[in-house]
Amino acid sequence: MSLSSSQILFFSTLLLGTTLSISSTSWFGAWIGLELNLLSFIPIISSKNNQYSSEAALKYFLIQALGSSIIIMSASLMLIKTSSANILLCIALLLKAGAAPFHFWFPSVMEGLQWPQAIILMTIQKIAPLSLLSYMDITFTYHIMLSAIILSALIGAVGGINQTLLRKIMAYSSINHMAWMLTAMAVSETSWFLYFLFYCLVASSVALLFNSQEAFHISHLFNHTNTSPETKLLTFMALLSLGGLPPFTGFIPKWFIIQEMVSTNLFFILTILLMSALLTLFYYLRISITALMVSAPKVKWSLKSTSPLLVPSLFLFMNFLGLLTPSLFVMIM
Repeated sequence: MSLSSSQILFFSTLLLGTTLSISSTSWFGAWIGLELNLLSFIPIISSKNNQYSSEAALKYFLIQALGSSIIIMSASLMLIKTSSANILLCIALLLKAGAAPFHFWFPSVMEGLQWPQAIILMTIQKIAPLSLLSYMDITFTYHIMLSAIILSALIGAVGGINQTLLRKIMAYSSINHMAWMLTAMAVSETSWFLYFLFYCLVASSVALLFNSQEAFHISHLFNHTNTSPETKLLTFMALLSLGGLPPFTGFIPKWFIIQEMVSTNLFFILTILLMSALLTLFYYLRISITALMVSAPKVKWSLKSTSPLLVPSLFLFMNFLGLLTPSLFVMIM
């Protein structure tokens, strides 16, 4: 996809806002970074070729503006030393990140985006609120974080079962992974950063594979007669990696978090996370196995030109990275 000069400018200011937010020494500076990030993302998701982009942009703006106003209010309450300031700030950041029970906007906004913009929403737009959440003292917000972890795991798993739109499935998958990130945040800062890095890698590979097949619905994956078997196999492996099935890359961060939770006796939350991961694997398998089993007859003139060998190899490496170099991540942890 070719980028215009205005899109490059807005993407640069989006990254600048994220950097400003996570490196600021005050909540006012963090708020400025979040606002710059928001105002840069709105033009990126607005597209003349997509009739739903205006609706998605408006929904995103209203929700993020609500979160920003709550941050300003909680920052002012911190000046008078009230205990509700930390609670309001945590709620605002969870709303901006799209974690349950403040997830209601996330699937509907994802539905109106193209795949490249959806990748930004699932990855870069979560950096600032999650980083600010990791800076907070969890002793003041323990019950809210615990509720957000449990609800994100359950809603993200159950909500995607009856979905047939791929962007909504990826949205509920992101909500489920948010539960793992919040749990890793409570365990250690290194764990959540590693999990977020792997999630960005694997989720981007899945979304790029959907984008290459021009797939927005489950039926698109097996109705396209010009999709090569190699692409279908790569999609299958990428979805299993996103679900955290060994020996794929997505299992590596979950493995570390499971070990940390066992060592800290967090068996109740671990049970909920593992049960929700099984449900997410169900709807990943429903997508991929249907696409693999159903094959349509092909004729030579309906086939697209084959993609260069570099692109499938890159996707294959991204989803087998943890299998190829497991000792590297053991040394990091």
